[in-house]
Parts: sequence; structure tokens; C-alpha cells
Amino acid sequence: MTSAPLLPLQQTWPDDLVARYRAAGHWRGETFPAFLRERAARFGQRTAIVDVEQRWTYAQLLERAETIAAGLLALGLQRGDRVVLQIGNVPEFYGVAFGLFLAGLVPVYALPAHRITEISHFVRKSQAVAYVALQQYDNFDYRTLARELQAQERALKHVVILGEDAAEFTPLHSFEPNAALLPTQDPDPQSVAFLQISGGSTGLSKLIPRTHDDYLYSVRASTEICGIGDDSRYLVALPAAHNFPMSSPGALGALYAGGTVVLSRSPLPEKAFELIERERVTDLGLVPPLALLWAQAASQTRRDLSSLRVLQVGGAKLTSEAARRVIAVFQCQLQQVFGMAEGLVNYTRLDDDEDTILHTQGRPISPDDEVLVVDDQGDPVPEGQSGYLLTRGPYTIRGYHNDDAANARSFTADGFYRTGDVVQRTAKGYLTVQGRANDHINRAGEKISAEEVEDQLLAHPQVFDAAVVSIPDDALGERICAFIIPRGEKPRGPALKAWMRTRGLAAFKIPDQVVFVDAFETTAVGKTSRKELRARLRSVFLREQAAATSPSTPTP
Repeated sequence: MTSAPLLPLQQTWPDDLVARYRAAGHWRGETFPAFLRERAARFGQRTAIVDVEQRWTYAQLLERAETIAAGLLALGLQRGDRVVLQIGNVPEFYGVAFGLFLAGLVPVYALPAHRITEISHFVRKSQAVAYVALQQYDNFDYRTLARELQAQERALKHVVILGEDAAEFTPLHSFEPNAALLPTQDPDPQSVAFLQISGGSTGLSKLIPRTHDDYLYSVRASTEICGIGDDSRYLVALPAAHNFPMSSPGALGALYAGGTVVLSRSPLPEKAFELIERERVTDLGLVPPLALLWAQAASQTRRDLSSLRVLQVGGAKLTSEAARRVIAVFQCQLQQVFGMAEGLVNYTRLDDDEDTILHTQGRPISPDDEVLVVDDQGDPVPEGQSGYLLTRGPYTIRGYHNDDAANARSFTADGFYRTGDVVQRTAKGYLTVQGRANDHINRAGEKISAEEVEDQLLAHPQVFDAAVVSIPDDALGERICAFIIPRGEKPRGPALKAWMRTRGLAAFKIPDQVVFVDAFETTAVGKTSRKELRARLRSVFLREQAAATSPSTPTP
């Protein structure tokens, strides 16, 4: 069987915008290989990355990345090949990522929580020829996933495992330095550097091509806005492959400035606080549920957290009351962050007044970020009114990879990205997030497609139909509630959840709550609009929930 032709990776802006972004100094012709070499030359013996077990200098990071690059090329990988990377919060994540860049290969970033359903989708959609993973992380054996993957995806030629026992796969520690194998020329700064994954508003995640020039501009500008310098020590407590802790300003921002990346395998406060105290962490980013959990723990901890200078909260909206609780506990600057892997990132500034920090999610990075807030007809709404957020700019993509249908839905004819967010904009250009326009569930910062979860549920023999909705949750922001019409004997909720876990699905996509119903309402001709159905189910559920928890009114 012959493999399908390799689809090109591209991200193209119109010539007039390319000229504008270059003239403004946004795009400087930087590349990731040059990024690492220059920092290793400037900061060689300074600590670049540290976790509970390892401490790498900038020189060691470059040396290990070069060894990994040579090892991958020695396997027979060719420049431009795509490689799915699934490694958690250990220094090797950056060693492998930069190794791929140095080899001219294209990383496809997967999260540690992803399982066979998502990983096989990434392999097929990107046409990846290799998969690199840890042997074990958070008590999960990725060699088992790799075996399933090779059985399903015949085009996948190589599996590389980081760990003491790679079993039948290629061990990462077997790679040897070989400078002769490394490319002598850096990639085109306008070429695609890597594929990030979207939250997935419909079905499985889309692939987001990011170029060297556009992404490094975002990193460089974020580093300046967030006050990151060579004395900064940035804690990565969220998954390292997430866009937020990678580039806003994230680990790449810290490395760009010559600072130190501190890696925590666990986002739980008792583990992270130990690292903050030991490594004198200055900056970190959290999603709102974690920020509240950390605030509660910080009020009781004996750990010294006084080194913290900036605590960022993003990934989902931080409400003003939650922001007040965080500020009251942490003796450092709170910075709200609102962004997306597709591009646009907004920050409250470090010198903003308290009202702005409490009630907005910041303003865009760039003066060339074009932001529209429009109504259902696509017309701009008056200042301060809610509308749908559209954007384009020097680091916002113009299209997804290998997904014509998603591109038709998500981009306007003149290149604006339809973010799916409902926002209000102030006179100073700050945005306040009101919610989502589609059936995207934002659970603890993870963007989840209602449609994808429904598709999984419908495969169960005792499920006739399913509708999945978001329900407000104080801890998670939103939780997943699945409404189920049973087929025959009604399954038990816990058993249904346990069955979904066997489907090779990321744990954060399993419904938090299951509600059984007899039927869904339909239109007069028997049709059901899934969007309207989900809205009705959510509304009725919340109304009934409110009634059940409110005190009863005595009869006069």
C-alpha cells in the first residue's frame, strides 16, 4: 500500500502584511536553532532548566539537543518530517523539542494526558513518521500506547522512548553526537516550526502551524511585557506542551531572556511550593482553578514564597472575586492572560491599576493586532457591548493544517480568525471575556469539544443519544455534564465513565456528571439543532439546580 502524498506545511500572510510586520520589527528573521545557539553562546554555564532531579546549563541544553538531532537523523528521518512529541514536565521535553528544530524536523506537541484516540489522530492528520515519548509519566506506561499506535498507524516508522527500558523501541539514551549529520543551514524563518494543537471546538483537535518568525515575535514581546529578565526563574507547573506555559512568556520567554526554567511534575501546591522555595521562583502561570487551590494552600503553608514577583492566571477567565482572593494571599503582582494557541495573546500590564487587573483579561501584545468585536451579522458593536471576537495580526495564524472545513468556519475572507469568544472591549482596548459562542467547554483551562465527547458516548451499546454541555463550576470554571437517553436498560453513571476511560480518551474529557433523560425535544419536523438542544438542556438543568438549592418559601 502506498502512502498518501505529504501535504505541505505552510502559514502564509499577504505580501503587504509581511512588509508591514518586517518594517515594524516584529519579524526579524529569527529561527529556533539560532535561538538556542545564541543563548548557549551568551549564557553557557548559567542554569537553563532545573527540576527535582536534574540541572542543565544552556551549554548542556544545546549539547543534548544536538545529540538528539543527530540520533533522529541517523534513524533515517528527513528534513521536514513530522514527529509527535509526548513528554511531560522534565528537562528532556526541551532537549527533544530543540533537537527536532536543529534537525529540521517538525514537532507535533501532544499533552501527557492524551491517549490513543488523540495521538493516532495527530499522527494521521500531520502524517507523522515518528513518535517520541517518555517510558512512564504520572503512572501511565507510554510503551503500551506506542504499541497500539504502531498497530493502527502503519505509516509511523519510528518510536523513540525516553527511559531506562525502551522495550522493543529505540531508546533515546542510545543516541550519539554526530555533528556531520546536522544541517548546515537554518530553516526559512517563514517556514512552519511546529504544529500546536487546538482545543477542538468540533471533533478532535485541529493542528495549528506556527512559523519561526511569528512565534518568536510573540515570545520576545511577551518577555518584555511580563518583565522577564536574566534573573527570572519561571515555574512550569502546567503541562510544558501547553501554549500558555510555553510562550506567554513561559519557558521560552525565560530562555530567551537568559533566565531559568523550573519544572514541576505536579501542579499541586505542596509539590510546587517546595520548588518555589528551593529555586527562588519569581514568575509562574496557572489556570483559575489552580490559582484558587494555590491561594487556599498558600494561606496555610510554611514554605517561603516571598521570591514570587508575578503570578499569571490564564487559560480561562478569572472572575473579579476570584482575582481578589488570589491577590489577598500572594504578595506579588497578579497578571491576567487571555490567549489562544492560534495566536492572539492579551495581558494586563504590570503597572495597570487594580480595577483593570480585577475586571479585564488584558489587551493585545502588538500594535498590529487587529481586533474586531462584531454582532451576529458581522457588524462592529458599540464600545462596551458584547460581541464575537475576531482577530488577525503578526502572530495569529491564517489557517489550520489539513482541514478545509475548519478553515471555512474559522476564518473570514480577509483573514480574520473567528476565535469563538464573546467579549467586551473598553475604550483603552482591554478585553473582558463573557464566554464562548460555541459548544466549547473550558474545563480547568482545557478546551473540550462537546461533539467529540458525544461521539464517544454514542458508541456505548446502552446509549441511544447523548448531549454534552458545560455547567458553571466554582473549582473548574466549567464541568462536563452529559445528558443521556438510554437504550434498553439504563447504564450506571460510574460504569459509563469507567467505560469511557477504556476508549483511550484523555481523562479530562470524561464527563464529570451524567444525567439520564427520557427524550430530547425536537422541532416540528423532528429535527434537533444540537446547539439549541445543548442550550435548552443547560438552561433547564441550571434552573432546576437553583430551585433545588434555594430555601423554600413558607405558604402564607
